[in-house]
Amino acid sequence: MPWNLSDELAALEASSLLRSLRLIESPQGQVIQWEGRELINFSSNDYLGLAGHERVKASAVDGIGRYGAGSGASRLVCGTLRPHHDLEEQLADFKGTEAALTFSSGYAVAMGTIPALVGSEDVIILDKLCHASLVDASKLSGATIRVFPHNHLEKLAKLLASSQGRRTLVVTESIFSMDGDAAMLKEIVNLKDQHGAWLLLDEAHAVGVLGPQGRGLAALLGLDGRIDLHMGTLSKAFGLSGGYLAASRSTIDFLINRARSFIYSTAPSPAIAHAASAALEIIRSAEGDALRAQLLEHIRRLLSHCPPGLVPRDVPSAILPVIVGDEDMAMQLSTRFREKGFLIPAIRYPTVARGSARLRVTLSAAHTRDQVDALAACLTSRGDKKEEP
Repeated sequence: MPWNLSDELAALEASSLLRSLRLIESPQGQVIQWEGRELINFSSNDYLGLAGHERVKASAVDGIGRYGAGSGASRLVCGTLRPHHDLEEQLADFKGTEAALTFSSGYAVAMGTIPALVGSEDVIILDKLCHASLVDASKLSGATIRVFPHNHLEKLAKLLASSQGRRTLVVTESIFSMDGDAAMLKEIVNLKDQHGAWLLLDEAHAVGVLGPQGRGLAALLGLDGRIDLHMGTLSKAFGLSGGYLAASRSTIDFLINRARSFIYSTAPSPAIAHAASAALEIIRSAEGDALRAQLLEHIRRLLSHCPPGLVPRDVPSAILPVIVGDEDMAMQLSTRFREKGFLIPAIRYPTVARGSARLRVTLSAAHTRDQVDALAACLTSRGDKKEEP
């Protein structure tokens, strides 16, 4: 008899934790078509609007024309196509490292890198709010896992001092994906250096947004040369898909031989890699600076309206959560905002802790001032006003 999962699905629905897929009938952009109506999209991680940038789209088309739609196999089986090689050289230069390696997703970066570098004789020390990919990869590694409360430096120091592992790896994000706040990076770097540990820094939500040329929080703070493992994605500010790890040449060579999510996966489409090179050129250019300035203006404008629940950050972030608490209430608010013309997702357990359900608002440079003002008004009223944006 096949398994019957109806009871489990019913339990998820009863607790307001059931997920389902929504069909979007338009390109992913700042205005989307959903169920026959237009919604202003405040759910996307496309922070600079590059997913629909004409130059990035043209580069993807050009990549297909030059290199085809698919890569054929793993790069260790059928070779490395020129777009992958070029993108990795550009990423290494961008992050100031000797080398870089690209993967099919940010999740694949974590799942390949962490288990390859640490094992049963080692210790991993994680910030409690680290992304699921980092947690899952740490569990897969077989290393002893220690967790410190979010940004709790005293606890981190104690865990580092007591670590008995052959190797100790500290893992954190620079900008946290659900709270939008920043790691206390300078202090964390000082602690890991003091205790001879390595640091894996996931800059997924900071690259393209923060720092000179959009190089991330570490570059903003002048710490990029002291980060051992620079992790990032091509699916946020780059507007595409994929992930990368930038590090020393020996580290990347080792990952080519030991990172299972790289070795045993067909390489991403060469067209995506080709387009990512174009996106990176934009990010590093004067145009990228202008897009970051536009995004920062939107962030400041929304915060200046002070909708309930939005808290200013020491480091500007495109992620602005509105904490609701109750899962059902978060779902109701998300539905109410959708009826008013806004797509703002409700984030619930297990993505966030129980009792901390929220609306996750994300801003893009591609939004207009009027769209941001309309969002602020709707958030302030919790969607109660009758006027449409």
